[in-house]
Amino acid sequence: MSQQRPAVVAQLSVRRGREAVDFYRAAFGAVEVYRVGGTDDDPELVSQLQIAGTTFWVADESPAHGNPSPETVGGCTTRLLLVVDDPDAVVTQAVGAGAREVQPVTEDYGWRLGRIEDPFGHHWEVGHPLGAWPPTSGPH
Repeated sequence: MSQQRPAVVAQLSVRRGREAVDFYRAAFGAVEVYRVGGTDDDPELVSQLQIAGTTFWVADESPAHGNPSPETVGGCTTRLLLVVDDPDAVVTQAVGAGAREVQPVTEDYGWRLGRIEDPFGHHWEVGHPLGAWPPTSGPH
């Protein structure tokens, strides 16, 4: 049995899980590496997606089990940070796939960064640091 490295991995609760997987594929080039359900016979979906070696999970919401979606609670409590070489292109691609631009891509605080809301209520900051990160001076 191999040992796993400790990691923090997001699991997004959504309505319309199959649509969410399709959106993340179109918006971010995500690749689905695992799926349970998400068929006409078994509509409840749990899916593991990968973007450039980083994984996250998407699952149909289950408020009865403490997993509501942002649509159910009326907002999102967590932002995700997607680090990419070309945030302008990724934000444009995501908006074309159905996301809403919350903040245009700008340079601030040592990052080139923009923010979108996906069609399922999750907020994504998309960008990259403009230099070595973390900075060698300033608060740590």
